[in-house]
Amino acid sequence: MPVTRRGFTLIELLVVVSVISLLIALLLPAVQQAREGARRMQCRNNLVQITLALHNYHAAHLVLPPGCVNETGPVKAGTPGDNHFGWAVQILPQLDEVNRWNQFDFTKTSYQQASTILTAPSLFSCPSSPFGGQSYAGSHHDSPAPIDVDNNGVLFLNSGIRLREITDGKAYTLLVGEILPGVFSGSWFQGTEATLRHAGSFTTYGNLDGDAEQAYNEVISRQEDLDPNSPAAQIVAALPMTFGSWHTDGTHLACADGTVRFVSTHLDASILRRLGNRRDGEIVGEF
Repeated sequence: MPVTRRGFTLIELLVVVSVISLLIALLLPAVQQAREGARRMQCRNNLVQITLALHNYHAAHLVLPPGCVNETGPVKAGTPGDNHFGWAVQILPQLDEVNRWNQFDFTKTSYQQASTILTAPSLFSCPSSPFGGQSYAGSHHDSPAPIDVDNNGVLFLNSGIRLREITDGKAYTLLVGEILPGVFSGSWFQGTEATLRHAGSFTTYGNLDGDAEQAYNEVISRQEDLDPNSPAAQIVAALPMTFGSWHTDGTHLACADGTVRFVSTHLDASILRRLGNRRDGEIVGEF
């Protein structure tokens, strides 16, 4: 009696492979979207903890920490003789980072610290950022301006703002928010454009033009050894030092009342500027 062998024909195998490929193509975007949603939630939680630490600092010292500590102004990043300790290092004890706090030598400037503390705590980095580093900055002004003692924000040069001095209302005043990492702007513990930004507009990875996007990635990936006078570095240096994020549809902003909102990058620029001013007397409206 002949033996009958059972199997799949070539056509059947091609159909199965095609169906599997189609299912993978359909599921992959959903998986990526779910991962980004989880990263966005973690980013929000980071800002919640940072905002809570700022409030705990206020409870202990009756003022918010200075955005930058320096004898003179305005602040210019990379000036070795300047102090330039920023707000992020001031709240380390409130973030349960006492050991990291103890490694700083405050008898020296921020440019003279040990290399062991150059890496920022993971809490300061957005999970969506491919480069890591500092992803959050304090609001120092409502428009493009040097970091100085007369800024309209909440964290600026030698500031010591009390929450009751935010006359526009804490729910309508920007405290900290997401940023794209700075280029040649200092370290995470310095009160430079690395940790302080103005609220003049949004900058996001998704809306950089082609040349700027390519230059941005090149500079960030080679930040330590790239010549600041190279064409790529000059393109990126022209990007506004504003708030923004790696998320494609918005940016997390934390207000002085402790709330964290995911704000569309299409938000009217005038509303964003009003959020960046603690005392302009303007009505912000919905955002």
